[in-house]
Amino acid sequence: MPYLDHISEENFESNALAVFERQYAKNLRYRKWCDLLCRNPKNVRSLEAIPFFPVEQFKGHEIKTGDWEAETVFSSSTTTGGTPSLHYVKSVSAYDQIYLAGFEREYGSIKNWTVLALLPSYLEREGSSLVHMTEGMIRESGSKDSGFYLYNHQDLIAILMRLQSENRPTLLLGVTFALLDFAEKLANDDFGIGPQLHFLELHIMETGGMKGRRKELIREQVHAILRNSFPVSTLDSEYGMTELLSQAYLNGSDVFKCPPWMRVYTRDIADPLDVPKRDGSRGALQIIDLANEDTCAFLALSDQGRVFENGTFEVYGRLDNSEIRGCNLMVSL
Repeated sequence: MPYLDHISEENFESNALAVFERQYAKNLRYRKWCDLLCRNPKNVRSLEAIPFFPVEQFKGHEIKTGDWEAETVFSSSTTTGGTPSLHYVKSVSAYDQIYLAGFEREYGSIKNWTVLALLPSYLEREGSSLVHMTEGMIRESGSKDSGFYLYNHQDLIAILMRLQSENRPTLLLGVTFALLDFAEKLANDDFGIGPQLHFLELHIMETGGMKGRRKELIREQVHAILRNSFPVSTLDSEYGMTELLSQAYLNGSDVFKCPPWMRVYTRDIADPLDVPKRDGSRGALQIIDLANEDTCAFLALSDQGRVFENGTFEVYGRLDNSEIRGCNLMVSL
């Protein structure tokens, strides 16, 4: 998607309005939602007026703009036997370009990194966009040491120690519960090397939450546990989801940063039709991901957080009763 390279703060709104007009015309389910809200290209003349589509609509529906065959279908994980979200992807190569461009904007060329992945719950099922992304990063890194680790923590600590001795930039990408399990084994000296690994060139990137394996913790608690075992490493996070093609990153910071083609807003939790805001107020998150040009680029999420004037944001977790979040117009879709 070459046009993404040209999106900036100055032209974001015009690009978003053009995508809205096309998706209103060619995405029947999104158009029905817009019509229920009495919004259409004739009266939507600003970014703030664009309707945000409930992300729950990706459960059980093919959300497509236009008529095309999907090259792959990504599915979300479920921890309670619920219905997974399905993201029909028109072009796998386009997705590969998007996640690599987003990562490299924050971290530089992927070829400078050794990528280690600790994603047991994702590797044990099919259809994970995170696994697909990580496979691509491992492949593009070009490092013979890059690879997946399931439960073989002894092998993982061995390669981390070697990479530490070689002072090589290393990314350890893991689902949160698996990283905590690994960190606690290190803290208990289960590997016989002491309770800490002092690896300055290591970035630990947590994503995906607990998946029902451990008690949910806020990010500060997660990072405190990781910091105890990795006192000098950089602690990062990745924020993405099945329904999006883009990711935001917490690159050694306290707030997430989006690529230029992605924006996050908040709205009043009690008002699904509230005007989108970036004023630091806490609320339900809404995302514009212009990479989603073939599905729906304007999504109302089930997460809550804060978005600041410069576009950076914090995430505090799921909304209560998120499965039934929104107004009763959703029943009509």
